[in-house]
Amino acid sequence: MHDDSRPWWPRGTWWRATGLGFGLPCAYGIWYFADGGVVWTFLGFPTYGGGPFENVGIETTVTVLVSFLLVRAAELVAGFLLWRNKRSGGLLALSLLPLEFAFWIGFALPLGPVVGLARTGLVLMAWPEFRDARRAHIYRRTAERTA
Repeated sequence: MHDDSRPWWPRGTWWRATGLGFGLPCAYGIWYFADGGVVWTFLGFPTYGGGPFENVGIETTVTVLVSFLLVRAAELVAGFLLWRNKRSGGLLALSLLPLEFAFWIGFALPLGPVVGLARTGLVLMAWPEFRDARRAHIYRRTAERTA
């Protein structure tokens, strides 16, 4: 069970918030693109098109959008694991970062890189806690076996 009084719980919240914040609009964008063949426009801006991806010849397709959504889903898993103070969440979060940056830059999503750097900083600052949590878990298991 997680303990909200611990300083590490916001890391998981950031990952889940951005996973949903980028993922839910992406799910709608997939439906919109599949239905009409055009990129969804929100407040006058194309949501997942018209960025550097198209400048290098990568056109927006349902496959590209679904790939972005799968990265968002993996981000939600990382957020859950981070919230539970699992080192695997930190590893997943850091391994997703290059994919996230590729999509954020490729779709010209301006908030993505800024949020990504902030989240990564939170994980890196707390890396020793993951190690300490693992040691505590091993110690508890050993104590339970000998009791």
